[in-house]
Amino acid sequence: MATNELAALKASFNRAKAFLNAGDAKMAEKICRSGLKQITSGDPNLQVLLCVAMIRQGRSGAAVKRLKHALRMFPDFPQAHEELGNAFLGQNKPEKAIESFQKAIELDPNNASARIKLGKIFSALGRHQEADEAYKKALKLDPLQEKLASAAQLLRQNKVEEAERICRQALREQPDDVNGLRLLASIASQLEQKDDAIVLLERAVELKPKFSGAWSDLAEAYSDTDEFGKALDAVQRVIKLQPDLPFGFMVRAGILTKSGDHQGGLEAYEEALKIEPDHVGSNMGIGNVLKTVGRFDESVEAYKKCIKTQPLFAEAYWSLANLKTYQFKASEIEQMEHHVKNEMMLEEHKAFFHIALANAKEKEKKFDAAWQHFMDGNTMRRSGEIYDAVQTQVSHDELINTFTEDFIKAKKDLVGHQSNAPIFIVGLPRSGSTLVEQILASHSLVEGTKELPDLPLLGRKLSKSRGRGIKYPSAVTTMTDAEFVEFGESYLTTTQRYRTDKPHFIDKMPNNFASLGFLKLILPNATVINAKRHPLDCCISCFKQLFYKGQSWSYDLFEIGEYYLEYDRMMKHWHTVLPNEIYDLEYAEMINDQENVTRRLLNFCQLDWEEKCLRFYETKRSINTASSEQVRLPIYKGALNSWRLYEEHIGPLIEILEPILLELPKEDRPKLLQ
Repeated sequence: MATNELAALKASFNRAKAFLNAGDAKMAEKICRSGLKQITSGDPNLQVLLCVAMIRQGRSGAAVKRLKHALRMFPDFPQAHEELGNAFLGQNKPEKAIESFQKAIELDPNNASARIKLGKIFSALGRHQEADEAYKKALKLDPLQEKLASAAQLLRQNKVEEAERICRQALREQPDDVNGLRLLASIASQLEQKDDAIVLLERAVELKPKFSGAWSDLAEAYSDTDEFGKALDAVQRVIKLQPDLPFGFMVRAGILTKSGDHQGGLEAYEEALKIEPDHVGSNMGIGNVLKTVGRFDESVEAYKKCIKTQPLFAEAYWSLANLKTYQFKASEIEQMEHHVKNEMMLEEHKAFFHIALANAKEKEKKFDAAWQHFMDGNTMRRSGEIYDAVQTQVSHDELINTFTEDFIKAKKDLVGHQSNAPIFIVGLPRSGSTLVEQILASHSLVEGTKELPDLPLLGRKLSKSRGRGIKYPSAVTTMTDAEFVEFGESYLTTTQRYRTDKPHFIDKMPNNFASLGFLKLILPNATVINAKRHPLDCCISCFKQLFYKGQSWSYDLFEIGEYYLEYDRMMKHWHTVLPNEIYDLEYAEMINDQENVTRRLLNFCQLDWEEKCLRFYETKRSINTASSEQVRLPIYKGALNSWRLYEEHIGPLIEILEPILLELPKEDRPKLLQ
């Protein structure tokens, strides 16, 4: 091969590899194809990398054909056999995958990754003895990476503590392994140990200052703690190391957007597009930012650019569906119906298509078809999630047993920071909480912020301060009067970054409903509003949403019902031990009697009447929830009793919620309970 060809080949390979590592398989494929056209002889490495990019896009069938062709030219290339095995796995052909992995191992006995993959297949097929043998041999070849791979798998399964144990064990053997440090940082972040994650990643970039992946992780870790200056400095290192890739600019855009600089975020995405004009991730980010700031028509165009570039990009269709006013064309529906039948597509992608189709069918009033798509999409999503209903019940039992009426009476009047600045809006997602927030944020004395993470973090901080065996919530019983004041002050200090100079601000984290006892001890004068909606409307709306993350209970009707019962149980407890401290705002009452309910709401918050609270839809602010469109429009009644559209399909949910539904007026109950 000529020197110039070799240089071109190396450049193509490195550039394609960088895009693949950054998650842009489509661009990696394009570079590989272009590189192969420029050389006179075939190259096995570039051929294999091309096929990896194809597999990442769900095109395992095409990858199989190309790999077989490559192996006719390079039959003794182990990496090609290993990737052929991956392609066969993508086609759900485990026996053929086994043959390919075994051939890769035959050609390269030191191939630990192929042995690990063999072990996973044997385990899935119930061939446990063969699985153990494969794992043992892999462990001998590369014990550290095997442990890290195992820890990463456990983390994906939400077995966080076990993942942490194995990862720490691996790092005791090789404390300076950068991949291990990155993985442990990811685990720490999931455990909300943000400071620990930063320390680990700072060590990683110290060890490998030219490792862009570690700098990117560090940038996002700083962003998670709202250290935006440090985050931007870190991401600048990513951009400097990879100036010809869009990835760094995408990370920069995300940081700027999170900091509230939406215009800066848009400009960073545009910089990414200068490098790669059709970059799907950047157009997707632009669409999301435009939606957040209320520029819905422009967000539609951004999402459509994603689809034009990558027709199988399911998330773009889902994002269009989340724009509640968007109407899919017949041709778009036809395309989605075609995609969900693609056997080679990953189920996690199909789930987005199903939910988008469900929304399309619902707008066509084809409710049976819509429901089937909702069911299919959620079933696919649920298969990749971990939710433990028993653990939820146990944790709520601990809260109830800790925050008893006697304990709160003994403490409440003696402790806590006296500020009345915070207004907490709690409840389940899709309960009308964003509407309540928008109404209050329209008042001249109230700052609308977002769903703040600060209160849950205080519980974790308390656990950490008490050492082994004493955890939140029981640790609250060990707090001194001074500590209650200190924790209240801490909340006010950490939330200051979201506020201006207005005397009140909103914290709209829905799951704070579980923390109201602790909240009222550290901030006894804080206002608490519980956003309520008809149980079936709330549950079905959650089921239809397909939350991107964080609501693992919402993909199964039985689990949704169980979670709603737990929410109801906790709120009844808080009303008992905190009488007259929580305002229940019924969504239906707000819709049917906007002015009077708004007056009562403002009165509870000790705010004077302001007419503009009725014109909440005129208030300009960024809204990063599924309801961002609706709350920029006047009150409408279309969402009331929407559960009746699917009543015949939700028998199991009705059965679970029966005790609560029987508390409702007869006319608000389903037919089964009348």
